[in-house]
Amino acid sequence: MANRSLNRPDLHSTSSTSPECISAQDLAEQLDSKRVTVIDVREPMEYASGHIAGSLNVPLARLHQADLPQGPLVLVCQSGNRSAKGVQTLLRQSHPHPITDLQGGIPNWQQAGLPVHKLKNAPLPLMRQVQIAAGSLVLLGLILSHLVGPAWILLSWFVGAGLVFAGVSGFCGMARLLALMPWNPVNR
Repeated sequence: MANRSLNRPDLHSTSSTSPECISAQDLAEQLDSKRVTVIDVREPMEYASGHIAGSLNVPLARLHQADLPQGPLVLVCQSGNRSAKGVQTLLRQSHPHPITDLQGGIPNWQQAGLPVHKLKNAPLPLMRQVQIAAGSLVLLGLILSHLVGPAWILLSWFVGAGLVFAGVSGFCGMARLLALMPWNPVNR
């Protein structure tokens, strides 16, 4: 379903239930003419791994209290979910300038052949780190249960239960822990 604002040159979000969206190509044109500011609402590590050049990183959790630039804003994230929530947050606060959402997030931007800027020495994306750590711990639990003692299988069960909990609740303790590791500083 195409949103009616995709071919419109102006950026107005008038609906309080579904934010207006802009296509990657239209956003690129708006950026070239310096008519908008892009706000990336992802977490700093996600931002470091690839973002639209010139965008400002304001994580969604801090958006409501951020001092945002004047003029039209386009919010972006990985999939479009967080940026849509951000648009709704700003609309509820009666933000005085037009706000819209990048349709499909950063992947759509990249699929359109548009560049992303990566910060030097950016760590692996946190989700990949979680996958590596969880897979390694499950494998370790299986190996140790075979070589050392059957009780080590509990390690695999624990990691599996943690992943299920993360999927259901949206809280991933392993991701929070990995984010604090020394190899994950985000240098700007």
